[in-house]
Amino acid sequence: MKLQVFLGAFALAVGLIACTPNQNPDVLTLGGPFEFTSQDPARDGYVYTRLQIAESLLEVNDNGELLPGLAQTWDMSPNGLTWRFSLRENVRFHDGTPLTAEAVVNALNMALRKPGVIQSAAIESVNVEDALTVAVHLRAPYRRLGAVMAHYSTAILSPASYREDANVAWMQGTGPYKLVGFDPPHRIQATRFEEYWGKQATIPNVVYLTGHRAESRALQVMAGQTDIIYTLDPASLNLLRRQDNVRVYSDTIPRTIQIKVNASHPFMAERNTRLAMSLSLDRQGLSEKIIRVPGGEANQLVPPSLAEWHINDLPPIKQDIVRARGLLAEEGWLPGADGILERDGKRFQVSLITYADRPELYVVATAIQAQLRAIGIDVDVSIVNSSGIASGHHDGSLELALVARNYGNIADPLGLLIADYGNHGNGDWGGMGWHNDELPAVLEQLKSERDPVLYREKAQRAAHILAEEIPVIPVLFYTQQTAVSSRVQGFSFDPYERNYRLSEMSFAQP
Repeated sequence: MKLQVFLGAFALAVGLIACTPNQNPDVLTLGGPFEFTSQDPARDGYVYTRLQIAESLLEVNDNGELLPGLAQTWDMSPNGLTWRFSLRENVRFHDGTPLTAEAVVNALNMALRKPGVIQSAAIESVNVEDALTVAVHLRAPYRRLGAVMAHYSTAILSPASYREDANVAWMQGTGPYKLVGFDPPHRIQATRFEEYWGKQATIPNVVYLTGHRAESRALQVMAGQTDIIYTLDPASLNLLRRQDNVRVYSDTIPRTIQIKVNASHPFMAERNTRLAMSLSLDRQGLSEKIIRVPGGEANQLVPPSLAEWHINDLPPIKQDIVRARGLLAEEGWLPGADGILERDGKRFQVSLITYADRPELYVVATAIQAQLRAIGIDVDVSIVNSSGIASGHHDGSLELALVARNYGNIADPLGLLIADYGNHGNGDWGGMGWHNDELPAVLEQLKSERDPVLYREKAQRAAHILAEEIPVIPVLFYTQQTAVSSRVQGFSFDPYERNYRLSEMSFAQP
């Protein structure tokens, strides 16, 4: 079997290298692991904002600060219940119709009909004040509404984009590229929008390709078949770094690899058990030897770049097998004949699922499997579609899941943390079966807190609760690895993963 795998990979490499490299000066080809099934911002909007097809009212810089987007200015009323967004003039959708307040109200109302971060704001109504002014009225103050309006799920599309059921028939955005080809789940084509309101893109055409096999994507960029590959597997990094025609970029982003735990499971309901599982992990070894990015150890859920929510003086979590075994013994777990723990006649055997969209997850999962076995926990690891995490959460079958949670897909993680823990810690990607009375109350207070000092104090309190109670086990802070062809100039990576910045790129002159 190993020989067959090797020969298959070798044949693929030879085939790719034998192909004519992609040197078309009119087409930028990029690839990643993420499939898409729709054009709806609420479901797959991140693909279209990254490709600069769709835009939102506000933008975010590398420091997480809000910037003008389709709205030039915005303000909040003294009581915090009304926000006004003043739109840019002379902006057109890709179907040629103008950006108006009426079109924006329609798009936001469509977003309100679907799940998403916009639901974290208590929006009473969205109204037209004049041709280029939109008013958002809230039932209660929500300090982070601006961050919500910078999220991909609130991207503004022309009214003609939507069907009566609020789903998108064909995306007509406002970005520097417009959608011209849609072949789910693997291919999107976009072309330069000549009537774009801002700086014109230099490269005329873009093709986005989805491919799950990380090693195949790496071979494609080495062979010149693809210009940019996002989300590389650790095993490919050294080989790619030795290529003369490829540059590898490593960017720290506000995403955390973490173990989602079913705290209602009788084996993992006690905090001591979850703490023991955390103490079994050799985070330094995982960071240096598996991910190959030293210093990525996570001692809490929210990474340092989101400063209000990160505890600076929290000590690192050192591997401590002796203490881990002691904590499990306190909970009544004793080693069986084969070393696996037993209690009340039941073996400590659980399943851990992860997904292939981020290739390092399976490698980390197998290392975690070995480290948990060292304290007597038998873990079965398997790969599912990423949607299997949420479905396992809802039907109660999920026991453990290794996920890469993006805390920065919105400029402030409050809305995301409300989704994960606001309902007593029972969100699809957050806690499961874990209950805490204080945390939801703190998150609710933060929604209307306007004093920045008090906001930080309450955010820090929320972070401490999560660190102390361990409803989810932090493992590693994430580093995005990207391979870029040497013919591409002007590449940079958005740490909030909102925008691939394609319009800023160009091709080197031959």
